[in-house]
Amino acid sequence: MIKYFDFEKDIEKIDTDILSLNSSENKNIDKLNLLNSKKNQILKKTYSSLNAWQKVQVARHLERPHTLDYIKNIFYNFIPLHGDKKFAEDSAVVGGLAKISDQSVMIIGTEKGKTMESRIKHNFGMAKPEGYRKAQRLMKTAEKFKLPIITFVDTAGAFPGKEAEERGQSESIASSIAISLKVKTPIISIVIGEGGSGGAIALATADKILMLENSIYSVISPEGCASILWRDTEYTQQAAETLKLTANDCFDLKIIDEIIPELPGGAHRFPYEQASIIKKTLIINLKNLKEIAINELIENRKKKYLDITSNI
Repeated sequence: MIKYFDFEKDIEKIDTDILSLNSSENKNIDKLNLLNSKKNQILKKTYSSLNAWQKVQVARHLERPHTLDYIKNIFYNFIPLHGDKKFAEDSAVVGGLAKISDQSVMIIGTEKGKTMESRIKHNFGMAKPEGYRKAQRLMKTAEKFKLPIITFVDTAGAFPGKEAEERGQSESIASSIAISLKVKTPIISIVIGEGGSGGAIALATADKILMLENSIYSVISPEGCASILWRDTEYTQQAAETLKLTANDCFDLKIIDEIIPELPGGAHRFPYEQASIIKKTLIINLKNLKEIAINELIENRKKKYLDITSNI
């Protein structure tokens, strides 16, 4: 059963009526069609006017597709690669070789997990230094074999624990960004859910940065911002508006290059359709980036991030 937000009460009621009709012995097809049509209208109206906090909620939806879902539904011949060859395997970062439309690519992404067991395994998508060092290793491997890199970003931020700091968390993030800026192969990054702080930027330093329509990208969570600025989490919704964290905000600020549309109702309602939309977008961007000389691509990439920092 899908989880409904507080702004989806009308949708929940219609879904309850549809479920009741479907379970009855004598289905009223005309009424069923009418309810589905009404539901689609409400979804379209509701999701065309979401505020920043509502988009935060959608981006965090427990059933929203994650990196492994998109790997399964977009790519084929996926071969996972593990470990940083220095310390350990970090399941918060997944990666490996795959193909999309006969093009071999390297995939790297943060994975939150869906069940409680998988969330614990993937550390809720919060990577440790070994996760970012694995990402660096895969980037260098992609460069060696001239493979484009595609990254999926969905994390509240890097893991803030004591052991992560002891193993060089900030250095590993900085090194990931540095390698992303100079690696000699095209990079495309997609923010599919939460893009939180440096933990996200480590995988979102790319030639093309894309965001799903209902994803978010910010230096800090709304809750963290509210606790710092107002010392009160009651201001979380106000913080969400102030942070300018939506895809539209990031596009207007020239932090991202493109917004990938979501069907009304969000990616969590239409995971396969969303994967198809992303796939088409990736194929177009890969084709466009391959036409740019690699030295020019790297110079454009560096200039892009200098411009972002100067605008901020």
